[in-house]
Amino acid sequence: MKTPAPLFKDRDVEATFAGFPPRPRRGLLTLRRLIFETAAATPGVGAVQETLKWGQPAYLTPETKSGSTIRLGRPKQGGFALYVHCRTSIVSDFQSLFPDDFVYEGNRALLFEEGEALPIERLRLLIRNALTYHLKQRR
Repeated sequence: MKTPAPLFKDRDVEATFAGFPPRPRRGLLTLRRLIFETAAATPGVGAVQETLKWGQPAYLTPETKSGSTIRLGRPKQGGFALYVHCRTSIVSDFQSLFPDDFVYEGNRALLFEEGEALPIERLRLLIRNALTYHLKQRR
């Protein structure tokens, strides 16, 4: 399912995306769209709030509190990244499934090169796990 990402509701978030260089911005916008698509297709997640945390676009589930925050940004070494809370098992669980398929930064991020083709279905799994992380913890 490839649907357009929703329009920006927060002007600061929109300005942050506009401030990214064009090549990483394309990858970050793809991840943004994937977050909203995955949330819409995942029972129990509810609406996703897009805001800024630490100057980075962040995605939360305030209605259901089902998920851990996902952030998008640019690491110091270049490219772009998808970040999750480092005290969760989201990245380590994902890394156990796909140990050699991604570049990992500890327990907190997946790193991507500019212009890299993104493995959408595998990333959808990571995003779904992040958006439902607290649901699993409540069981």
